[in-house]
This record gives sequence, structure tokens and C-alpha cells, in this order.
Amino acid sequence: MSQTLTPEVTWAQRSSDSDPERNYLYVNIKAADVPKADATLSITEKNVSFKGPSKKGVTYSVSLDLFAEIDPENSKVNHTDRDVELVLRKKELKEEFWPRLLESKQKMHFLKTNFDKWVDEDEQDEAGEDDYANNFGGFGGEGGDPGAGGLGNIDFSKLGGMPGMGGAGGMPDLSALAGGMGGMPGAPGAEGAEEDDEDLPELEEADGQKSTKIQEVS
Repeated sequence: MSQTLTPEVTWAQRSSDSDPERNYLYVNIKAADVPKADATLSITEKNVSFKGPSKKGVTYSVSLDLFAEIDPENSKVNHTDRDVELVLRKKELKEEFWPRLLESKQKMHFLKTNFDKWVDEDEQDEAGEDDYANNFGGFGGEGGDPGAGGLGNIDFSKLGGMPGMGGAGGMPDLSALAGGMGGMPGAPGAEGAEEDDEDLPELEEADGQKSTKIQEVS
């Protein structure tokens, strides 16, 4: 029987109150040797879930309940032999960073800062143009155009009720296994609420949730 593990997840972010293409999250799921055809990636406005069997006999599975809403249709995906790279467009244009990636303040052992991508909030305007998501990982196209850039392996036609998120069928919701998902309040490297060293404002969460399911295919 295949062993199920939670993969390491790293993240960083950028923010903008005027430019949607500079208002996003980098999320990297370290699931090595998972064939694209066997992996399921589900993205909704408040959740990202991944599940897939590795060639080495391990099944990776993770569900991330996000701090605030994203725009799934303008988010980007690149599935490689080493990991799954995501650029998730934040739904609300806002200058301030999210105080953490996940809704819960609980510290999660698998969630870490991506220091290669991280910049401080007050220094992000100094980052080069190649740092931004429209040039990240060779992704191309807006709104998940399957014929553009590196998105040819994604089937964007499967939109709808997102079975398995917060309820029935499909991808299991693994957030309960860890007692709720945690994140990174404040500065990089601090993942628990008690480790804040920046006083960042909380964001208002919007009511209502439209869902999108993105299925990796060969």
C-alpha cells in the first residue's frame, strides 16, 4: 500500500493596489516524480489542493485553505518532474502583503518561506521585471489559455462545483488532519501567530465562493 505524505510547500508574494499582474502569490508544492497524468490539482477562490502518486511509491496530498481569495482563472501552473509551481493571482488589489498564506494561524511544519522569491513589502518595487509572475517559469497566456506558454498540460475546460472541497467526493479535504492550516504572519520565516515581528493589517474576507477545478492531464 502506498504511503501518503504531505509535501513541503514554499511560498512568497507580491502586492499591488493598481496592477493585477503584480498582485500574486508564489506557491511551490515539492512533489517529485509525480506524473502529470496521475496528478489532480484543484484551485478555488479559497483553496488549493494537490494529490498525486510518485513513481517511488509515495502519494503526495495537501490541501491549503488560503488566507483570502484568489482569482483561479488568472492563476498559472507549471508541473515539472520536481514540483508543481503556482502563481496565484490575489483577488483583491491591495498594497499590503497578506500576513500569512493560510487562513489558520496554526504553524504548519511543511509550510516554509521561499527565500529565493521573497522580497520585503517596502522593497518589492525595486525587484526587476523578470521577477514578476508574467515572466515566471515560462508561463504564458492570461486566464489559463491551454494553448499558451507552459500551460499545455492543463485542462481548463473542467470548471464547476469543485467536488471534494469542503465536502463531498473527489479530492479529500486534508486540512482537518493538521487541525487547520497555518501560515506565515508578518515577515518571512515566521509561520506562527506568536512569532510576528511585523504588524501587518488583517484583510477582510469576501463572502461567496466561485470554484474552478484544474485537472492535470497528459
